[in-house]
This record gives sequence, structure tokens and C-alpha cells, in this order.
Amino acid sequence: MGSVSGRVLIAGTASLLTCLFLSPKFIAFLRRREFGQNIREEGPQGHHAKAGTPTMGGIIIFTAIAVPFLLLSTRDWQSLGVFGVAVACALLGFADDYTKIVKRRSLGLRARTKLVVTVLISVGLWWVATQKANIGPTVQFRFVDLTVDLGPLFPVFIYLVVAGTTTAVNFTDGLDGLAAGCAAIVLLAYIGITFITTGDRDLTLLASCLVGACIGFLWFNSFPASIFMGDTGSLGLGGAIAGLAIMTNTEVLLILLGGIFVIEVLSVVIQVFSFQVFRKRVFLMAPIHHHFELLAWSETKIILRFWIVAAAFGAIGFTVYQLSIRG
Repeated sequence: MGSVSGRVLIAGTASLLTCLFLSPKFIAFLRRREFGQNIREEGPQGHHAKAGTPTMGGIIIFTAIAVPFLLLSTRDWQSLGVFGVAVACALLGFADDYTKIVKRRSLGLRARTKLVVTVLISVGLWWVATQKANIGPTVQFRFVDLTVDLGPLFPVFIYLVVAGTTTAVNFTDGLDGLAAGCAAIVLLAYIGITFITTGDRDLTLLASCLVGACIGFLWFNSFPASIFMGDTGSLGLGGAIAGLAIMTNTEVLLILLGGIFVIEVLSVVIQVFSFQVFRKRVFLMAPIHHHFELLAWSETKIILRFWIVAAAFGAIGFTVYQLSIRG
């Protein structure tokens, strides 16, 4: 147990330090190549000053994750499945980011392209989970001690988890450090969950690498950000969280563990529905963090309060998980 804990700690620390050491040179490289963020015209006025800030920081995040994970893990199917989904989603995000930069606009890949690739990624995760990691096609409702067998609908369910989580993290990535901090908090809960659940601890080691990379990236991504993670980072982290949820049978519990992401998505859904049906807006702007910006909250206040909410959700979710396995 001690050697396993040591490897987990070393992996997380290595990811953090890799981010800290590589980021300055990567930021300088992006500035030279003028790989900067394009800001949507309809966004908050204060964000236009961020135009040109280097983006695609997800490349650094996943470099910092990949090296210690591949070197220190035993590379079992469960952890490789999660890692593969995360990297595949990050590559999709990279293609989206690169398209935005080349075309000099805030819109990247076509929605149909993203849909097809996400379906393929989900099918890959389903195959690894069911054929290699011995994950049954069941969903556990840990709040009420209920298990539902989805049978042939399990691949569809996995797609909904992957697409929903990547979209949610992507929506949250609208303020400096918001998505990275919230993702780190959710992934910290998964360090505890995987440590309790798995035998070889490779999932714990991967979760530790993810947390370490997020924290290291926050050094440069915190307000005012020197670099943005871009879709490369947000889709990749969303894919990692979705993969961890599938491999630990916590897909439904993820609604609570990632409560802050759920709130961000719901704010968009409510805003669109209200405007389409009633021609009225519920929020000044969606996702909801922009609503608070337009209420004249400082960016730092919004970020810190959202982190607090994320931590509360994560703590409650982890407690529910512990109670469910003891029961």
C-alpha cells in the first residue's frame, strides 16, 4: 500500500512540475506563432481585452499527464481506457482550436464533425469497458441503492456521459482558471473513489496526474491568464472525467460530483428554452458565470465562489459514494 501511495504522489507531483517548467516556453512559442484566442463578439465586453492570449494550453496539460502516467503505471485496461478517451477528446479539441486560429474566428469544427468523432470515442470506451475491463452494462443509483441493467442501450448511455461531460467542462471554461480549478476538485474526489474501488491503483495514479496537471496549469491560467487551455484542455479533461465515471460506475453520481458543471449546462438549456418559447431571457447571459459578470461581480470573486460550490458538491458526492459502498 505504501509503495502504491508513493507512486501516486510522485506521479501527481511530476505532472504538476512538468506543467510549471514547460508552460513558460510553450507560452512564448504560442506568442511567436500568434496562436491567440479569438473572442466572440456577443461575449462580455471585458473579454475583448483577452483577445490574442495564447490558447491550446491543453497540449501542456496532457503532456504533463502522459509522461508520468505511462512511466509509472502498469497500464491496465481500465486506466488506458480513461487515458485513451481523454487524449482522443483532447485531439478533437486541438482540431477545433487549430481551425479557429487558422480561420481567425471563434467557431471551429462543424457540429456534425464533433458529433461523429464523439460517437467513435464513446464506442471505443464502451468496447474497452465491457470487453477488457469487465464493466457490466449497468448503472448504479447510489442515492437509493438501485442498479439498472441497460443491456444494448449501454453504448448510448456512454455517449451521453462523454458528450455531456465534455460539453459541460467546455461551457465552464469561460473565465480564467474556472474550468481548471473545478476539474481539479472533481478529479480530486476521483482520487479517493478510485483508491477505494480499484486494486492496482492505476486509475488513482491517472487521477493524481490529472489533478497535478490542472494545478500546475492554474499557475499560468489564473486571473489574469497568461494562457488558456482551449478546447484541447476542456474537452480532454471532460473526457477524462467521463471515463473515470464509466470505469467506477459513478455515472449518475457524477451529476453530484460535478454539480458545478451541471449548473453551467442547465443555465444554457434554461436560457435557450426560455428564449425560444417565451422570448425572454432568464439570465443576463449564459453560461451562468457570464450572468454574474454582468451583475458587476469581479472575475476573481466569481471564480473563487464557483470553486467553493464545486468543492461542496465534490465533498457531498464523495460522502454519498462512501456510504453506498459501506451499505
